[in-house]
Amino acid sequence: MIIRERDHDFILVEQHNHALASGELIKQWKMGSFIDSPLQESVIFATQQHDAGWIPADKQPFWNDAKEMPYSFIDFPAPMKTLLYSHGIDQVQSTDLYSALLCSEHYVRFLKQDDTESGRIFVEQEKKRQEIIHSSLASFDEKLFSYHYALLQFCDNLSLFLCLNEPGENSHPFFTKGIPLSSALPHFSQEKMALTWANNEEILIKEFPFKNPFSITYTFKKITKNQIRKNGLINSYVGAPFKQTTIQIKEKQES
Repeated sequence: MIIRERDHDFILVEQHNHALASGELIKQWKMGSFIDSPLQESVIFATQQHDAGWIPADKQPFWNDAKEMPYSFIDFPAPMKTLLYSHGIDQVQSTDLYSALLCSEHYVRFLKQDDTESGRIFVEQEKKRQEIIHSSLASFDEKLFSYHYALLQFCDNLSLFLCLNEPGENSHPFFTKGIPLSSALPHFSQEKMALTWANNEEILIKEFPFKNPFSITYTFKKITKNQIRKNGLINSYVGAPFKQTTIQIKEKQES
């Protein structure tokens, strides 16, 4: 779950809904060897489904009593988180091996520095999974894979930027200095992409990597702290309606 805490309420975005927004972003990509590649649909599928393992957990979110707020994907307990990661990759693998390889790499990079037992076991298991998938693929291009993974990572980060920040703000510490740009993406002159809010509904990007201006929509729920005190987190969340936020993404024109 992606959580934004405000004075009197919480904004909650289910991980899979954020991932679906990531998938919409990558569909707009205009550059490089991604377009018209035989692997294009696999990359799109991986980007859309990379958080599929969170679906069951996010239907009834967990309460973090130490912080007095719902658990987010950032502080969710590691043993359960790695189970969700593995489950999600299993689901993707049942449809597309290359997509599963991308998703596996995505989570391995998250946990490479994790010193918990569950983190170490997860990385070991995923390395074995990756070896098996490599041997199953007819051909594998390491450079192309790095490019495809960088695309997934970029779209994931841009979607997270939208979901973690209040519209019109850039206050979350993950992205205050911009969105990281991998060296595997040769299209940019900077190491980080600076984003400018024109207003609460529009983001401007200088080195615009998309086909045309477009809008991105994600769904969320808003739960007041008073509701949680009265009814509990799960009842409050299940009973709350989904709402939507739509952001326009446009090219920043030179002044």
